[in-house]
Amino acid sequence: AARALAAVPEAALTESQRQAVQRSINEYLASEMTNADRPESWLNIGLLYTDQRQFDPAEAAYRTALELQPTFTQAAVNLADLYRIQGRDGDGESTLRQALERDPRNATAHHALGLLLIRQQRLPEALTALAEAARLGADNPRYSYVYAVALHDAGQSKLAIQMLETVLKKHPNDRDALLALAMFQREAGQFDTARDYARRLATLEPDNPDVQALLRQAL
Repeated sequence: AARALAAVPEAALTESQRQAVQRSINEYLASEMTNADRPESWLNIGLLYTDQRQFDPAEAAYRTALELQPTFTQAAVNLADLYRIQGRDGDGESTLRQALERDPRNATAHHALGLLLIRQQRLPEALTALAEAARLGADNPRYSYVYAVALHDAGQSKLAIQMLETVLKKHPNDRDALLALAMFQREAGQFDTARDYARRLATLEPDNPDVQALLRQAL
């Protein structure tokens, strides 16, 4: 409950509600501190402070997690995301690259680095990072989808389509992959194929007006 309510603005709560939320947050923090020798507890504390937009204690918590276990890459990923929120992508990049030196096969860190590089419009470097995330995290369709979209944006539509088709072999009902394939195939002039993907997506989401609009465009 504390985690769920931490992001609610105080102005949206009554005084009694604010007091109740603060009590639950205090209890949550006390509970996590009973395992203060574990990096996972400091990660949870950092997430709570991030939800509250208390950036300094959030950063301190993530850093404590990394001091306890330098290879706890999830804390580094969350720290880099905290820097993103603050407009400090330079610090975020350093954090992620240091994490990858210690844990080079971490798909989540490669993915986070790729997204950061895209924000900085460093597409060739981003493609390298996203490709590694898709390779190492082959069971996570999101990584391959994001890589495919980046390939498409880089003018490599054929390779993007191949990547998405590979996703569908493992995850035949993946919404993002179906939607992207319908759009990319339509752009490539492959209207029959685009229509097939749009129909598959419409079967999964028959009441989605955006999907119905896409299907009409493909007909």
